[in-house]
This record gives sequence, C-alpha cells and structure tokens, in this order.
Amino acid sequence: MKFVLTVLLCACTAIAQAAGLKFARIAAGADGPELKVAVWTPCAEAPESLTLGPYVLKARPDCPTVGDHLPLVVISHGHGGSLLNHYDLAEKLADAGFIVAATNHPGDNYSDMSRTADISVFIERPADIKRLIDYMLHAAPDARKIDPQRIGFFGFSRGGYTGLVLAGGNPDYLHAPVPCPDLTLPVCRQRHNKQPVREPFVHDSRIKAYVLADPLDEFPTAKSLKDVKAPIQLWASQYGGDGVLPETMPALAHVLPTEPDFHVVSNAGHFSFLPPCSQQLAKASPDLCADAKAFDRATFHKAFDEEVLEFFQSHLN
Repeated sequence: MKFVLTVLLCACTAIAQAAGLKFARIAAGADGPELKVAVWTPCAEAPESLTLGPYVLKARPDCPTVGDHLPLVVISHGHGGSLLNHYDLAEKLADAGFIVAATNHPGDNYSDMSRTADISVFIERPADIKRLIDYMLHAAPDARKIDPQRIGFFGFSRGGYTGLVLAGGNPDYLHAPVPCPDLTLPVCRQRHNKQPVREPFVHDSRIKAYVLADPLDEFPTAKSLKDVKAPIQLWASQYGGDGVLPETMPALAHVLPTEPDFHVVSNAGHFSFLPPCSQQLAKASPDLCADAKAFDRATFHKAFDEEVLEFFQSHLN
C-alpha cells in the first residue's frame, strides 16, 4: 500500500509541473550588442496556453522556479530564426527539472537580418552564447539555482555550427562543403576570393554536453575539430536544406574525435527539426512547415524531445 501511494504521489507531482517562462534583455556593451532572452524554468503550477506571434506555448508566465542546483541548457537558433524556435524542447526540459535559456542572435534573426550574409555573424554567434551563459550564471534572477558544472547546449542549423565552435572547433570557411554560389553576398565573395578569416573563435569549456540538429558544417577536416572533446548527440535530416547537405552529416560524424550519438531521421527535411507549425505560421512561412508526405512532424517531435532529454539527463547528472 505504501508503494502504491508513493507512485500516485509522484504521478501527481509530475502532472502538476509545468514550464515557467520569463523574458529578459542583456545590455549592449564592449562584448556585444543587446541580446533578447527567453528562460524556461521548472514550475509547480499548471501551464497556460500562451500565444506569442505564430507560436502557441504551454507555459506559466513568471512562475517561481522549483528546485536548486539545476542543470542549464542554452539554445542557439538557425539562420533567421527566433529564441522561440524550439519552445517545445524547452518546455520538455523545464518540465523535467532543467533551466533553459535561448537568445536571438543579433543580425541573424527573424526581426533583424541585417548581417545574415556577413561572416561577422558566424564569428559572433558563439560569443552570444558565452554572454548568455555568463548572464544566466551571474545576473539572472535564477542564477543561484543553477549548477555551473551542469551546462548543456542545443543548436539547430547555424545554431549547430555555433555549438561546434563553442565545443572547440575552428571553422574553415574557405574549404567547407557549404554551397555559396551567390557572389552578391559578402560571405560568398569572401570564399570565392579566398580571403582567410583570422578572428579568434570563442570556445566555452563550461558546456559539458551538446545536441546538434542538422548543423551547418564549416569543419571540413578532422584537424578543425580535433579539440572537440565533449559528448555530442548529432541529428541529421534525410533531405537536408538551407545550406545543409545530407551527405555532410555522416562525414561530420566520422571526423569528430569522439564518436557521437548519431541519428539520421528518415523522410525529414531540414526544417522538420522545428516544432509543428500553427496555421498562422504555415500560411506566413510555408517553406518552414512543409514535410514529406511520409513524415509526421508532431509524432517525430515527441520522440525527438524525449531522446534529447535522456541524453542531457545522462551527461549532466
């Protein structure tokens, strides 16, 4: 009887949990421009349905954070994306006891595309995430609730590239297997003219585990990834897209110094890693929402979010 009662109490606690949601800004300074931030946290109250632009979230605004010594996962969106792009994964992780933080990358997000084709955003993206971690550990309202030894990273597309740099990778833009035929774009002209980039790249050893979904592969050789030591879960779509070539993902998995937990998602396109689209988003951005007929995005994301959660639980325990 005692065992049954314990199980019932645990089940009730799990049902009552939700994702708390807060928004913040990191001020501009010598280390970079202003960053907009979304933070999901464990919450003991029931979730609400929140409509934010084209997204419908299940979260509780400004809910008090439950727990201490909590792991942190930071999220980096793809080209022209948003800090809300992976809200479903953030909710899943927060429900399970993680604090999750995402930021808009300045110059390369849906509301500011001013530098999306400039090499500077590739260099600055890892610095954005470093600043986000600094904020979460030292200035955020929940800073004292975070265990600084348990930090993970999730990145999609250019966000996956961002993770590889943070993990110790040094990109080689001139020889990377990324199509760039439009010479009106600064980044393509730089490649065509073989102009080397000598900027120092930002690495961050505080991050202990990475999940990368269809990362843009700017790392053509094992040498460019030789310092990547943290465990990686690597996801690849069957069809790729938006500059990500399907054949580069197995090659990337092969040249990483430590064999990643590698998954290829059958019938998936690049944007299948974004959550299922609302009617509003499907109408406004049909390219982001179209999948192969044999692919069920909603079903995939339930399994995908669970796999990512289990990976982080395994490597950030």
